[in-house]
Amino acid sequence: MGVSYKRLWKLIIDKDMTNVEVRKAAKISPATFTKLKKNEIVSLDVLLKICQILDCDIGDIVEAVKSVD
Repeated sequence: MGVSYKRLWKLIIDKDMTNVEVRKAAKISPATFTKLKKNEIVSLDVLLKICQILDCDIGDIVEAVKSVD
């Protein structure tokens, strides 16, 4: 099982924000934000910080996807 943050990138666009604005407002390191861009696992704490900034639920920014083996 993997994760996809496509919903996050769409929501950032819909909220008329930039990735940098969200990263700085949520106080997330550039390295962690890079993990998001690569659809890598990040901590729940990071996701909750983003949700607070974007005023959304976790399901609005991340989804579980089946791995293709």
